[in-house]
Amino acid sequence: MEQQPTKINNYQEDDVNFRQLFEQYAYYWKWFVVSLILIMGIAIVYLRYAQKNYNTTAKILLKDEKSASAGELAGIAELTNSMGLGGTRSAFVTDQIQVLSSRRLMRKVVDKHNLNVVYAVKGNIRTSEVLEKDMPFIVENFGNQDSTKYKIRITIKSSDRLEITNLVSGEKISTKFNEKIKIGKYLVIFRRNITNRIDNNAEYVVNVIPKDWAVDANLNAINISPSKEMQSYIVNFSMISTLGKKSELVLNSLIEAYNEDLTNDKSRTTRATSDFINKRLMIISKDLSGADAEAADFKSANSMVDMATEASVFLSTASDNDKKVLEYRTQLQLVDHMNDYLKRQEIGKLLPSNIGLQDASIVSSISEYNKIVLERDDLLKSASNQNPAVIALNEQIAESDNNIRQSLKNYQKVTQLALNSIEQKSNEIRGRINSIPSQEQGFKKISRQQQIVESLYLLLLQKREESEVKAAATPDNLKVIDAAYGNGVPVSPRKSVILVGALIFGFLFPFLIIYLKFLLDNKIHSRKDIEDIVKIPVLGEIPTAEDTIVHLNDRSSLAEAFRILRTNMNFMFGADKKEASKVVFVTSTISGEGKSFVTTNLAQILSMSGKKVLLIGADIRSPKVLDYLGLSHLQHTNVGITQFLINPDMDVDNIIIKKPGNYDFDVVYSGYIAPNPAELLMNGHFDDVIKYAREHYDYILVDTAPVSLVTDTLLIAHNADLTLYVSRVNYLDKRLLQVPRELYVDGKLKNLAAVVNDVDFARGYGYGYGYGYGYGDKGKKKTGIAKVWEDLKDRLNIK
Repeated sequence: MEQQPTKINNYQEDDVNFRQLFEQYAYYWKWFVVSLILIMGIAIVYLRYAQKNYNTTAKILLKDEKSASAGELAGIAELTNSMGLGGTRSAFVTDQIQVLSSRRLMRKVVDKHNLNVVYAVKGNIRTSEVLEKDMPFIVENFGNQDSTKYKIRITIKSSDRLEITNLVSGEKISTKFNEKIKIGKYLVIFRRNITNRIDNNAEYVVNVIPKDWAVDANLNAINISPSKEMQSYIVNFSMISTLGKKSELVLNSLIEAYNEDLTNDKSRTTRATSDFINKRLMIISKDLSGADAEAADFKSANSMVDMATEASVFLSTASDNDKKVLEYRTQLQLVDHMNDYLKRQEIGKLLPSNIGLQDASIVSSISEYNKIVLERDDLLKSASNQNPAVIALNEQIAESDNNIRQSLKNYQKVTQLALNSIEQKSNEIRGRINSIPSQEQGFKKISRQQQIVESLYLLLLQKREESEVKAAATPDNLKVIDAAYGNGVPVSPRKSVILVGALIFGFLFPFLIIYLKFLLDNKIHSRKDIEDIVKIPVLGEIPTAEDTIVHLNDRSSLAEAFRILRTNMNFMFGADKKEASKVVFVTSTISGEGKSFVTTNLAQILSMSGKKVLLIGADIRSPKVLDYLGLSHLQHTNVGITQFLINPDMDVDNIIIKKPGNYDFDVVYSGYIAPNPAELLMNGHFDDVIKYAREHYDYILVDTAPVSLVTDTLLIAHNADLTLYVSRVNYLDKRLLQVPRELYVDGKLKNLAAVVNDVDFARGYGYGYGYGYGYGDKGKKKTGIAKVWEDLKDRLNIK
C-alpha cells in the first residue's frame, strides 16, 4: 500500500518528461514547417525532371525433348528432383539461361536493331531517349562499326538541312539528308525517315558506341532467372531501362533470337541426317536388287512359288488326311465289333444302336430290328411261339438280321477302299514335306540376306520421312507465356518512396539539427539539470520577462513565479523559524545569472504580503541592487555596507535606506567598491548588520557575490537560514554545476535550495504549466504548446 503513491509519482514524472521533450522541439515548429515545404518541393521538382527507369518483364516455358524419359529411370529422376537433390531439369534450365545471357545472342539483337546507336531528344531540362523507329532520321555508319565511337548533336534547320555538332571536338557541320559526311574519322549518312514528322529547330543527341559496349550494357540491364519451383522449366526475364519500349524490343528480340538459334541447330542436324540417309539408301538399294534377283533364280530352279505357303498347305493337307485315316480306321473297328457281337448273339435279341457308325442305312436297319424284337416280346407276354403273329414277326427278325449283316460287309469294303486311298495320298504328301527342309535351308540363306537388306532399306526410308516431316514442321523450341511488357510505372525514382522519404527527411533534418544543437549545447536548460547533478530542491522557476521588477497587484507570470518561490521558501525553514526573522542569502555560480534580479523581486513580493523586509546588497565587488530598483542616484547620497565594515562604530540604522521610491521594503546597498572586499567581510562586522536586521525585520534578503569567482559569500554564509542558489538557463555551463554540488555536499552553504532563472516556457524547457490566470493575463502572450496551437490556428484560419 505504501508503494502506490510512489508509482503514481513516477508515472507523473515520466509524463512530464515526455511533455518537456516535446515542448523543446515544438518551440522550433517553424523550422519543421519550412524544412518540410522546402524538401517536399525539392522532391516534387526532382520527380518531375529526374530520369525515370522502367521495369519490363517477360516469361517463357522451355521445352526439353531429352527429358521425356520413361520407366524406372524417369521415376528415379522425379524422386531426386522432389528431394531437392537437383536433376536434369534444373541443370537444363541453368544451361539454357547461360545461353540466353550469352554475348553471342545479344550481339545478334544489337546488330538487328542497331542498339549501339542511342538516340535522344533534347528538352529544356533533360534529354530523353527514343527508339530509332520514332526518329525523323536514321544514322547510317560506314566501314567497320564494331569500334565506332562518337557523340553528336543534330539541329534540324529545315526539311532538308541539318546542323551537326561534334560534342567531343566541338566541330560544326552543315549537311543534308542522304548526304555522306565525315565525323572525325568515321563516314556517316543521315537517312530521312518519312514515317515521322520533322520539327524545325528540334535538337537531337546521337551517341554511337562500340557494339561490344552496347552488348555489355544490355546484358547488365537484363536479369534472367529460373522459376522458384525445382521442376519448373519457366524462365523469367526482367530489364530496367529509361525507355520501356526499348526494353520490350530487346527482350522480345532476345527470345526470338534464342528460338531461331535452336531452330537453326535442329535444321542443321536434320539436314545432316537427311544427307546421310540418302547416301545409305543409294548403296542399300543396289544390295536389295541383287538379293531379290538371287531369290527369284532359286525359286525358278526349284519350281517354288512360295515355300512358306506350300509347306503350310502340305502340312494342312497331311493333317486333314491323318484325321480321315483315323476316322476310317475307327469305322472299320466298329464294324468288326458289330460283326463279332452278331456272331455271339442269338437271333431275336436286341442289338446296340448309336455306337458311332456313320452309315445311315445300318443305323436305320438296327433301329427297325430292335423295334420288331420289342413288338414280338410284347406279344409273347400274351401268346405262345406258335401264334401266327409271333411266327410272322420271327421271320421279319431273321430277314432284318440278314440285311444288317450284309450291310456291315458292304460298309466294311467301302471303308477299306477309302482308307487305302487316303493312306496313299498321305505317303505322297509326307514325301513332299520331307523334301522341303533341304530346299528351305538353301532358300533361307538367300531370304535372310534379302530381309536384312530390305528391313534396313525400309528403316532408312522411314527415318528419311521422319526427318523431312520434322524439318518441314519446325515447331517452336519454347512457349512464350508472357511477352515483354512494362506497366508504365517507373521503378525508380519511386514517387511514393521519394515523397515519403522527403517527408521523413523534412522532419528529421531540423530534428537532427536541433538535436545536435542540444547535444553540443552544454548550458543548463531546465530544473531537471540541477536536480540530476546538484540534487538539491528547486524552489522556483523564474520565467523570461521584459520587466525587471514586479509591480503592485501584478498578475503576470513573473509575479506568479515569485509568489510560488515565496510559498516554497516557507517550507525550507524549520519549525523554530516560523515566527522568527529569516535570513535568506541569494548567490550564484558566476555573475550575470540574475541573483540581484531575484533578490529585488523577492523583496518586492514579500513586502506585498505585509512583511517587513530588508534587502542587503552584499556583493561589494559588483553592486547592482539599486540599478534593478531604478534607484541608482541614491548611491551618491547614502552610505553602504562597505562604509560600515570599514567603520563599525557607525550606527547600522544609518546605512539603511528606508522604503526608497515606491517600494515598501528597506535597502542596504553595497556602497563603494573596496580594494579588499574579502578582508572586510572577514572582520566580523557583517554579523552585526545581520543581528540588527533580525531584531527589526521579518525577512532579510542578502544579495551575495558568485561563489565560483570569489570567497565572499562563503565568509558570511553562516548567517543564512536559507541559501537560494540562482542558476540561469541557456547561460550557465553544466560543468559549473559541480560547484554548488561540492558546496552542498561539504555543507559550506546552509540550507541550500535552487532557483532557476530566465526560463522560456515557450521553448519547452520547463514543465509548461504557464503562470498567471484571471484578469491579469489578458493580452499576454501565450507560451509553450498554447503558443504553437494559437500560431497554427491563425495560419490555418481555424476558429
